[in-house]
Amino acid sequence: MGARGQVGTATGGVEVTIPVGDAGLPADVVVPDGAAGVVLFAHGSGSSRHSPRNTAVARVLQRRALGTVLVDLLTPAEDRVDARTAELRFDIGLLADRLAAIVDWMGGEPALGRLPVGLFGASTGAAAALVAAAARPERVRAVVSRGGRPDLAGAALPRVEAPTLLLVGGLDEQVITLNEQALAELGEVGELRVVPGATHLFEEPGTLEQVADAAAGWFADHLRPSS
Repeated sequence: MGARGQVGTATGGVEVTIPVGDAGLPADVVVPDGAAGVVLFAHGSGSSRHSPRNTAVARVLQRRALGTVLVDLLTPAEDRVDARTAELRFDIGLLADRLAAIVDWMGGEPALGRLPVGLFGASTGAAAALVAAAARPERVRAVVSRGGRPDLAGAALPRVEAPTLLLVGGLDEQVITLNEQALAELGEVGELRVVPGATHLFEEPGTLEQVADAAAGWFADHLRPSS
């Protein structure tokens, strides 16, 4: 990664700054030896790259020989504004544009560019991930949504070509309905799985582990290097 740091191993990792437009977004990058792909995380409403749920999922992916990129999608100044107004966390266009730009940046990095890309989105980050996947079909090979709002991806949903797994808690009834509506728009690339006994944040014992295992299996199946 040149002057921005060297790619870390699954036991270490490195913090880098990703240039996106006029912004520099901090990210934690881990690429295990022999990685079969790399997963870019899109955190949810009011969260950051330090989301304990996303970092827990990332550790499972790393153990399954998948690289991970956890990034703050808002700058510190934007984050302060959003803390007061909650407006930027729902700006799906802004978040999706940044994810697409990060995918482009990854393509230019020697240690990442050779790897097929997956996107893991939570809450509003899932919508941004789907819009970015529709914008970068040649690079994004798979998407997983955790307790997401894929419905907010709107007109981008029918244009998503990447196999997409929607994971929703069985007790999160309103979000199940929204995911079912999005699934109809995704068509044959989409699959919905309900985690029994889980609420929106998958705080119940064993439920987040089910999410991580399902995500790891989905990415392992669909992130295969081009021949």
